[in-house]
Amino acid sequence: MAGGRRVLGRRFGWLWAAYAVSAYGTGFGFGAFPIVAVLVLHSGPAQVAALAAAGRLVGALVAVPLGPWVEFRRKRPVMVAMDLVRCGALLSVPAAYAFGALGFAQLLAVAVVVAAADIAFKAASGAFLKALVPPEHLLVANGRFESTTWSATLVGPPLGGAAIGMFGPVTTIAADAASYLLSALGIRAVGGSEPPPARAATRLRAADLLDGWRHILGHPVLRPLFFNVVAVNALIMAPDPLLAVLLLGHLGFAPWQYGLAFAAPCVGGLVGSRLAHRLAARHGHRKVLLVSGVLRACWPIGLAFARPGVPGILLIAFVQLGLVTCCGVFNPLLATYRLTHTPPTLVARTLSAWSVSTSTSIAAATALWGLLATLTTPRTAIATAGILILTTPFLLPRHEPTPDTSPEKPHPAPLPG
Repeated sequence: MAGGRRVLGRRFGWLWAAYAVSAYGTGFGFGAFPIVAVLVLHSGPAQVAALAAAGRLVGALVAVPLGPWVEFRRKRPVMVAMDLVRCGALLSVPAAYAFGALGFAQLLAVAVVVAAADIAFKAASGAFLKALVPPEHLLVANGRFESTTWSATLVGPPLGGAAIGMFGPVTTIAADAASYLLSALGIRAVGGSEPPPARAATRLRAADLLDGWRHILGHPVLRPLFFNVVAVNALIMAPDPLLAVLLLGHLGFAPWQYGLAFAAPCVGGLVGSRLAHRLAARHGHRKVLLVSGVLRACWPIGLAFARPGVPGILLIAFVQLGLVTCCGVFNPLLATYRLTHTPPTLVARTLSAWSVSTSTSIAAATALWGLLATLTTPRTAIATAGILILTTPFLLPRHEPTPDTSPEKPHPAPLPG
């Protein structure tokens, strides 16, 4: 760890610290909006589903012009601004609650603002990381971020649930807002300079909105990876609300059992992300990326076989452990490949296009699977997603691309291997 810090440098250390504090804030506030909607506003299932789907979908659409907007500005000020936007939006919820003025429309508006700011922040942070960290150390850096995400997911939700029980329903939203403020301070502390943007921040051209998708769809390996990731994420996330209905309603799981079954396996994501660099060094990036991409599709079908009691809890935990371990290996390899094979002048637009597509597909799939569960049963809908996800490995790239010697790419290479 100490050697890694020396290699990546003090500036990366501040960036990682800023990411960690916001990740733990997000984990602490996980599920806070649905809880507030149910406990404070007495919303029904349809409203809670709309809050999740519409917030993500509208936020993604709002974020479409933000990709080029981010591209042509210095990235660190954008990251600070997006942290402050998220902080302010989230703080409006406990403020309105304190004055008895909180309504569903405000929750939905805040969800949209936070979703759009998330996409803009990720686009800026990816471009900033590419400029900050040497190409040969990008996988180590992305592995650090991935392991932090999983550790925050492991620790945050149980603590957040306890905090809500002790201090009230908006407690974790306030804490999440504070984490973004601390993140903004950490990013400011990164210091140093960064390369100027590709061009001056003038009026956006219509072509700028589509350049990210053009790069993805025109790249021989990014294109299949893009379709694979969009499909896998949608098919994993769409049945998530239905799992809550099946396990908490039909199978009688206690809330703590449900939380434990999904939180404890996050250890696998932490382990997988720490192993990604070592596995790639031993077996080659290409091979590990493809193998982990195939393996992560094999697990979700097991969720359809959940049963009541301890055997059901153990099955869910086992399936989730396998899934998140494979994701923990795959995700930093994907992030590294995506940055390495995107010109510096297109990074923000490419990452924004990727995030917008993923969020939109998840929102659409969530609505579609809700309808399927209504027409059939939650278990049938979960099984359908599990069967469909078994086909997604066919979308993974099976051939190495021709090496690209463009001067804009400092490390031209085929898919590493």
